Amino acid sequence: MSDLSDDLRTRAAWLYYKEGMTQDQVAQELGLNRAKVLRMLAASRLDGTVQIRVLSKQSNCVALERELEKKYNLERAIVVPVPKQTEQLPEIIGGVLGEYVTDLLKENMIIGLGWGKTLSSCLPAIPQQADAHISVVSLLGGLTRVSAFNPSEFAWRLGDRLAAEAYLIAAPVFAPDERTRDALLTHPGIREVFRRSENLDVAIVSVGDLSPGSTFSRYGLLERDELMSLQKAGAVGDILCRFIDADGEIIDHEVNRRVVAVDPRSLRTARNIVLASGGWHKYAAFRGALKLLSPHVVLTDIEIAQRLIDE
Repeated sequence: MSDLSDDLRTRAAWLYYKEGMTQDQVAQELGLNRAKVLRMLAASRLDGTVQIRVLSKQSNCVALERELEKKYNLERAIVVPVPKQTEQLPEIIGGVLGEYVTDLLKENMIIGLGWGKTLSSCLPAIPQQADAHISVVSLLGGLTRVSAFNPSEFAWRLGDRLAAEAYLIAAPVFAPDERTRDALLTHPGIREVFRRSENLDVAIVSVGDLSPGSTFSRYGLLERDELMSLQKAGAVGDILCRFIDADGEIIDHEVNRRVVAVDPRSLRTARNIVLASGGWHKYAAFRGALKLLSPHVVLTDIEIAQRLIDE
């Protein structure tokens, strides 16, 4: 859509969504063909210019939300249906997360961020904000072998969306060894990020898993023998790239000893912990994260919610 100005695209979205014109009428009003108007409207949905909220939810989702809140002592649970195309689930949960974060924003907030596809998918649902003196803190180092969902990139983009000051850990999330990790943690800039993570208004995190389709496997972030060793040690997934077992305990493993990231156990001091993730393959990691973090808010899908209630 590089040939179309932002003003023209916004005008088309206004005419169609706010004034109720048909696509043909919008095309005539703007002197464009209908196909171009259709592309403009689609682009407006993708970049967040147009946001649509479905205010009514399925009754079984609402019932599960109340049951989760009671069972896990949550301030709020948000449960979404599983789409027919299950690969869309991270985007759906991320979109709902973006709406929740938008409603949560206040001046002078400090927001700590994890990473992953689900969290990155919240960006289009958050309108551009005016300067409210918000700070965004990335809770883990960057990835050197992946481009789509890099923690530093996500924190920077959200900071830009919120007109916030962003604090990033300028180091790889996996150091080559424990000694190098310890040396990196002495850097004044990295120490500053860790210091700010101790006073979070909101911590927003997700969980990863060790399935063949996981980010760790697809992008080769860890060697195959390392992943197998983690599984043998009881790992079911990760929080902030620290691997946990089914009981939510951080396992004793050399990979965990070289992670350049805030320890998820320290997030318990945050005034609001938000855990967002979904997909049947992440159930064990999500359940472990509930035990480890005791979050205030969870966003997940109906299948995970039902299994948590049934167990």
